[in-house]
Amino acid sequence: MQALAIHAGPRALAHLRREGLRPEHVRVVPAAAGGPKGLVLNALDRYLFGHWLSGTPAPVHLLGASIGAWRMAAACTRDPDAALAQLAEDYITQRYPHAPGKGPQPKVVTRMFGDKLNERFGAHVADILSQPRFRLHVFTSRGTTLLKRPGRLRTPLGWLGAFASNAASRKGLGLWLERVVFSDARTPLPFPLSDFRSATAALSAANAVPAILASCTVPFWLDPVQDIPGAPRGAYWDGGITDYHLHLPYNRMDGGIVLYPHFGSQVVPGWLDKSWKGRHRSTHFLDNLLLLAPRPQWVATLPGGKLPDRSDFQRHVDDDDTRERLWRVALAESRRLADEFTSVVNGMTLGRLPDVLPLA
Repeated sequence: MQALAIHAGPRALAHLRREGLRPEHVRVVPAAAGGPKGLVLNALDRYLFGHWLSGTPAPVHLLGASIGAWRMAAACTRDPDAALAQLAEDYITQRYPHAPGKGPQPKVVTRMFGDKLNERFGAHVADILSQPRFRLHVFTSRGTTLLKRPGRLRTPLGWLGAFASNAASRKGLGLWLERVVFSDARTPLPFPLSDFRSATAALSAANAVPAILASCTVPFWLDPVQDIPGAPRGAYWDGGITDYHLHLPYNRMDGGIVLYPHFGSQVVPGWLDKSWKGRHRSTHFLDNLLLLAPRPQWVATLPGGKLPDRSDFQRHVDDDDTRERLWRVALAESRRLADEFTSVVNGMTLGRLPDVLPLA
């Protein structure tokens, strides 16, 4: 394989060697925050949710933060393939009015992005909540103390406090933020959320779209979503702040595999942990995790030698045409990830085990 790398925890590797990999083995699929980086997984998502996992008999739990929540919500619609293709088009073509040389105002992005989510999901929430195979879980970060309500001074001071507390320890972040997961009420998560201060709320017709919007609310880029129906009161922010790559206690599941399409080889706990390399290492939480990620050598062949990322909005702030063109090239190239995964699962039905790397 030239584009796709497969990483496995020890339990997942033992499972592959003993039973191979079939759709019915998958119990959980996480989807990370990371903005435009998620575009490189679009073709793989379309194959997984539109085809390979479409016949699984048991519920598969789809966990998403930020763009991952948007991806997993699209996967829960009646036609996941079409919805995920539309997601890529919507993400690439998003444009916001702004002064020359400056980024758009958060209130403008919030309004326009919220309208787009309502357009895509507002009429389909009932389908998402009744999806026979998939169970959606949307991760958000609810502000407490200074972050409970937005304000000109309290918001930057609150984020400064959160950054400093998180630098001391990840548990310190819990002084400022609480993870709130909006979960499909039919089937709870198959493992406890015991790793961080957490609360859950039932996903409903009244809160599904606000929850997805909140999960995508990057601080200072969008305004927080206030007082989501059916959940604790407060300001809700991007789910990636508490759960950047969803490094969760999956090992507490009683069986099955966690299949993780990811844009990198490491599973970083929170967005504020990006600078703390010691927190990027694999832990026993990931023992039953099978991670699919692009190889660095393949990423180097993409425009700019990198994945699409949020800095591209700033780099091409007055030239959306160029940004869109570069992102479309990366999206087209990402088809190779799906093709190589298809070859892997077809090979395993014939008893051929692919090369598997340890988790980083």
